Amino acid sequence: MVKNMKKLVINGAKPLVGEIEIGGMKNGALPIIFASLLITKGTCTLENLPAVKDIDLSLEIIESLGAKVERTDKHTAVIDASGVSVKEPPAALVRKMRASYYLLGAELGRFGTAVVQYPGGCDFGGRPIDRHIKGFEFLGAKVTETFSESGKCVRATTDGGVVGANVFFDDVSVGATVNVMLAAVCAKGVTVIENAAREPHVVDLANFLNTCGAQVFGAGTPTIKITGVDKSELHGSTYAVAPDMIEAGTYMVAAAATRGNVLIKNVIPKHLEATSTKLEEMGVKIVENDDSVQVSVPGELSATNMKTLPYPGIPTDMQPQFCVLMCVANGVSRLVEGVFDNRFQYVDQLRRMGANIEVNGKVATISGGSPLYGAAVSALDLRAGAAMVIAGLCANGKTEIDNVNYINRGYEDIVEKLRALGADISLINEED
Repeated sequence: MVKNMKKLVINGAKPLVGEIEIGGMKNGALPIIFASLLITKGTCTLENLPAVKDIDLSLEIIESLGAKVERTDKHTAVIDASGVSVKEPPAALVRKMRASYYLLGAELGRFGTAVVQYPGGCDFGGRPIDRHIKGFEFLGAKVTETFSESGKCVRATTDGGVVGANVFFDDVSVGATVNVMLAAVCAKGVTVIENAAREPHVVDLANFLNTCGAQVFGAGTPTIKITGVDKSELHGSTYAVAPDMIEAGTYMVAAAATRGNVLIKNVIPKHLEATSTKLEEMGVKIVENDDSVQVSVPGELSATNMKTLPYPGIPTDMQPQFCVLMCVANGVSRLVEGVFDNRFQYVDQLRRMGANIEVNGKVATISGGSPLYGAAVSALDLRAGAAMVIAGLCANGKTEIDNVNYINRGYEDIVEKLRALGADISLINEED
């Protein structure tokens, strides 16, 4: 693993207290950025973009295909995709993020053909794109694996464009649902996606596409219907990305783990229901307002059992954070990963801090109630990195976290936001 030359240093055991504002949803912004490639008439102004590395990468990727991107401020981008053409984007960019596979759906929808290198991103077990390929094949595409100078690629081609069809997924997949939506927007006829993902970022994408003239119905339910429109009917729009429920959930868990009291603003409480319910089971007090939640801990934290599931269940992207909370809660908790095969790689890092965790396949048993202690640990992926930050915040002593580039992919101004809540946290050069 190549580590960058910066690390986070946290002096823990301080409760987080105060107010924090949540930014735009990274997992919603990424497919919307790639969806802008479908728009040939006018410009798309995307607001409330999180200022994180994955957003920068996605904008670089679409620029490499011929899109013009103007950053009017750190949270707003104006995109003109009229000059985009089909070509391989730089492999170095594609391999830095998983969401680059949305290029397949966007290019297929606009041009009837697409070629993209295999994506990169966080590595926690097999994340095949076979469901994406199955979806494209339903729409009349021929999908093959090819090789170029940059390595292994996925190529999708059609005979005259995408054709609407009934698409059924055996397993719920956010990525495959999004890719089929992108490919089907300008298809000939009607596409019906059964067993579609229901996540808020799927709804956010549908809302954006509809503001641009698409006809997408049923997003947020297991059945999405897309009536294809001619490309000439799509037009630019101004759209604000929804708040990030994973960023919000991460700070909710951080407030609970440090026995703090934090008002988390600019959220959609309904998106947080599964997280809020589980926190309340553990003894956390949650007060919901129209666009904020107050998190406090009036007494002791209790163990719980939890399984990650597709929305509206507990998100897999909240699993590592909850694991830390279970480490400091009294009793034995059982944590089941219901989405990915190997998302417990970070457990060894928590063990360095004194955590008592046993892992058997996709099940972790956490014997909690003992204090965590500061140690030198690594961020092994984005959400595991967030878990290390939470562990450092509630641990006794000093915690040093390297490989912070993962954390920067998904959390905007995390040091500044935590400092505003009273955390003793710094980002320093490793040689210092």
